[in-house]
Order: sequence, then structure tokens, then C-alpha cells
Amino acid sequence: MQVKPGTSWNELYARAAAIAPQAFTASGVANYWGGQWREEGEIHPATTPVDGSRIHGPLLLETHQAAAALDGCVEDHFQWIKIPLAERKARTERAIAKIAEHRELLALLLTWEIGKPYRQALVSVDRTTSGVEWYLGEIDRMLEGRGPLPGPVSNIASWNYPLSVLAHALYVQMLSGNAVIAKAPTDGGVVALTLAMSFAIEEGLPVTLVSGLGGKLSSVLVRSPEIGALAFVGGRDTGGKIASDLVRTDKRHMLEQEGLNAWGIWNFSQWDLLAPMIKKGFEYAKQRCTAYPRYVIQRQLFDDFLAMYLPIVSSLVVGHPLAVENPDDPIRDVDFGPVINATKATELLANVDDAISRGGIPIYRGTLDPHRFIEGQDLSAYVAPVAILDPPRASPLYHAEPFGPVDTFVIVDTTAELLAKMNVSNGALVSSIASDDLELAATLSEEVNAFKVGVNQVKSRGDREEPFGGRGASWKGAFVGGEYLVHAVTEGPSESRLYGNFPEYQRYPDLG
Repeated sequence: MQVKPGTSWNELYARAAAIAPQAFTASGVANYWGGQWREEGEIHPATTPVDGSRIHGPLLLETHQAAAALDGCVEDHFQWIKIPLAERKARTERAIAKIAEHRELLALLLTWEIGKPYRQALVSVDRTTSGVEWYLGEIDRMLEGRGPLPGPVSNIASWNYPLSVLAHALYVQMLSGNAVIAKAPTDGGVVALTLAMSFAIEEGLPVTLVSGLGGKLSSVLVRSPEIGALAFVGGRDTGGKIASDLVRTDKRHMLEQEGLNAWGIWNFSQWDLLAPMIKKGFEYAKQRCTAYPRYVIQRQLFDDFLAMYLPIVSSLVVGHPLAVENPDDPIRDVDFGPVINATKATELLANVDDAISRGGIPIYRGTLDPHRFIEGQDLSAYVAPVAILDPPRASPLYHAEPFGPVDTFVIVDTTAELLAKMNVSNGALVSSIASDDLELAATLSEEVNAFKVGVNQVKSRGDREEPFGGRGASWKGAFVGGEYLVHAVTEGPSESRLYGNFPEYQRYPDLG
């Protein structure tokens, strides 16, 4: 096995540097503000989860440098609000066309930076372009009677979707009339994100890109009074700190945080319907905010569930996402490659061992097939799928999202138990009920503490007109998606409410 010729990291980085030479330097990925790419900041020793080798990472800024970048972003904002919508649309359309032109390169960069299999990375690129194209066609009606915020939009996002979540949001925020400042994720995705946003910069869109540690940049990107809104995607620990920073302000915010998304299975027999959804759910090693890691199952159905589940989990292909046997072979598809880094893999395996040592029952523990890897490569970021029955309450796997290919099963005897075990994480983004009794499923779904609840189908973040948010601790602030994303970053003449779940101190009450 070998890396597909033409897809090595150094070759891809050189291609990116040929397109945007000032952004991609020998020392790392430059930051951008005030109309200039800036090769300053501390070199971040980045590695790829694919094989542990060194790749180019971001140049990390200090607090004062981020403050200077925000000053430039504020200047951009007050220039950008003078640009007519027709011109904003034309510039955005040209930038998105360049993303489509470089689709393959962006997907391959994602594969190396965050371990996303190539086919799935192509989907991420396509969702970015198609999503923004949809907004280009709808933005006129969405902006009727509305205008930009009094300051730029600040964006802090996790590493797993730097294009289809972060870049997509940036383009829509700018299309809506705002300048944007974004913290590039330090765990991965900075090159793909920077390349995608370099096309916006070429077209004169008001982008500011900064990299740095959260502890050094949060005072600027979260608490600065000049910021008109804050968009955050990440974990509850960081999100909770940000929410506490905002508690005495009326700053617009959209804080997307994790929750333990669950399948509840009751009076169900359509296993052929459920099986493909379970298999697809393992894509990208379940490193998605809408992955389903928990199954709450009626006791008398557990044997039928296992008869369906075990063949699926044992058939999953885990491996190096760019390995081929012969140079001319196409890139082979895998269900998933590595998790984001070796540290995360170690954490997952430690949580599995802890759950089993405390009484959890290992139902399935996969192994890594050496034929799916390059001989001698580092495998420290790879985790084979695992399933555990009845994880103990003291285990993180009982109440928290693992963010990896680890499933847990909980057996229940009543629908009251079913709901209680589905709702252990104080709010989730998505969940689903599997039942032949559609009337019962509809009733149960009303009691599931998730923003989207499917009946005999999975729910996802969604695209285009579909709104997205969360319940409980999984979300704070304005909901997004469709016109709600535009409303979240614009103001109307008699603004009084936004669609979201705001605390009582906010001037935008809960409409969800």
C-alpha cells in the first residue's frame, strides 16, 4: 500500500501556495487582516491524524495582534455596509465559483488535515457551494426590511466542518451585509478554510482570519464591544464559558454545543429500514454534532436489534483514506479513517476501558485490518468501532457525547424509561424514535429533549431553508438555517424577537 501519487501533503500544499502564495508560507498558514496577509505569530507544530506526519499549521497570534485584526475588521464592516446587495451577490458568486473550480484540492486538504475520507470530503465542499448558491437565490426576500448589524460577526468553530459549516456561514454573513472575523481551528482544517476564504478576499469580500489559542483570543473575539454577533460551534465546556461571558450583555449569539443524540426503539420490526441509517451514521467516525451514539432499546427487541446491528458494525471499513495498492488505482472508499488526533483516540479508548471496568458489557470491539494501512505508518489516531451495553452512570459514555466510533446500548422496559434514558444529556441537537406505531412515536417525540426528532428516520443539521438549533444545554441563542441564519445576523426596523432559546436576560425571548 502507498499514498496515491499526487495526493501527498507537500504536493497539495504546494498547489494551494501556487493559488494564494501569500497565505501559504514555508513557516505556516498566514493570518489576514487590514487588507494584508501577515506572516507573523508563533509556528504551530501541526500533524495529520492520517499518519502522524508533520503538516503546515497556523501561525498563532497573541491577544494584541488579534485586537489589531479586529480593528481592521471593524473598518471593513463600515465600508462593506455601503456596498449594494447586487454587488455583494456578484462578488460572492465569483468566489463560490472558485471553490467549485478547486473542489478536488479542497477535499484532499480536508482528508489530510482532519482525516475525513475523500468521498465524504467532496460532499463537504459541494455542500458549501450549493448552500451558498441557494442563499444567493433567496437573499433578496430574506433581507426585505433588514440591514446589517452595528458591528462585524465573530466566528469560533470546531475543526470538523471548516467548509460546510464555518466557510458557509461566513459567506452568508457577508452576503447579508456584515464583515466577518473568524478564528481558524487549531486542531485541523486551517489550510482548507484559508484557501476557501482566499477566494472571498480576492473578490473584495470583508474577511478577517486569525489563528491562536482560545485563552488568548477569547477576550477579543467574544467580549469586545465592537462585535455585532458571535457564532460558536464546539463543546459544552468552552461554550459554557462563552455563555457566562455574555450573561450580562445583549450581544447577538448562536452557540452550538454537543448533546447525546439518541435512537429510541420501541415496538419496532422494520430492521431493513434502520440498518442503512445505522451504517451511514458511522461516516467520519461519528465526529459530527448530529451523530447518534446512543441506542435506547425495548428489552424484548434487543436480540432482533443485535441481529441487525452486529453484521453492520463488523462490515465497516476503517483505514488510511488515501492508500492504494497500485499508483494507478483510484482512491479506495472507507467508512472512516482516523479520529482527529492521537489524544482523542487515547481518550476514547480510556473511556471504553473505564466503562467496562465499572460493569459495562462489551458487545462489539473491532480491530484494525493492517491491509487497509501503509506498512509501518502511525496508527495512533485510529479507533475501531466499539459497542457497550449498559455503560455505568459514572462513565462519561453514559451521559456525554463520545465524538467517535463508540456506541452505547441501554435496555428499558417502559416508555417512561425510554424517554428518561434518551434525555440524559440535558438537551440534544437531534434524536429519533423507531416504532411501527406511528401515533405512539409522534407522542413520544414530543417528550424527547432534542431540537429535531425523527420518526423512523435520522435527522441532520440540514441545508438551505431548514432551521437548526438545540434544546437545553446543547444550544444557546438564535437558531440558524434558512432565513433564520440571515435574521440572526441582521436587524429589522422594529426588531423585538429572534427565533431561538435565549435566557431570560436576553431581549430576544424563546420562540422555540
